[in-house]
Amino acid sequence: MIITISREFGSGGRELGKRLADELGLAYYDREILTELSRQEGLSEDYLEKVLESPSGIGYAISYSRSFAMIQNIDTAPQLLAKQHNIIKMLARKGDCVIVGRGADAILKEYKPFRIFVHADMQSRIQRCVSRGTKDEDLSEKALQKKIKKIDKARAENYEFVSELPWGDKRAYDLIINTTDLEIKGIVPAVASYIRAWLDR
Repeated sequence: MIITISREFGSGGRELGKRLADELGLAYYDREILTELSRQEGLSEDYLEKVLESPSGIGYAISYSRSFAMIQNIDTAPQLLAKQHNIIKMLARKGDCVIVGRGADAILKEYKPFRIFVHADMQSRIQRCVSRGTKDEDLSEKALQKKIKKIDKARAENYEFVSELPWGDKRAYDLIINTTDLEIKGIVPAVASYIRAWLDR
């Protein structure tokens, strides 16, 4: 069983993925993918995250470098994405798991994963970002909304590299979950039961 979770920023998709993995006894991969790419490339996770989560990742890679000599030694965003895809396939070959983000549903199409998309209204996403107690809490509501839209745009554009359907299109998923005003912990048993029923059908 492979479960992939695509999610709008701030919708709680990451938490849902971790709790589902625990509930179903599956391996869980999210940041671990970035950690492995960092190990392979010898680049920091923060740098890789900015390149891969940016719709202008190539431009970021160039502006990040201080000389043209350094630019030649840094892979472009498409190259890094391709290497990330290879890591995702390697993890899928290891066995049953939950993979969050990174277009895993489309990359692992041959594995026929159970595909989830998580979304919520903007106010709920802003509140979730603030309640996480991260650096986001220092941003104004307007700034948070701008950040959310920017990250969603990048995810949508990166998804286009691997999928025939647009990011968030209902045809690309087996289950779409609206987490507006919901506590993620409370819906996990129901989602797990649905997945089991789907697989047993």
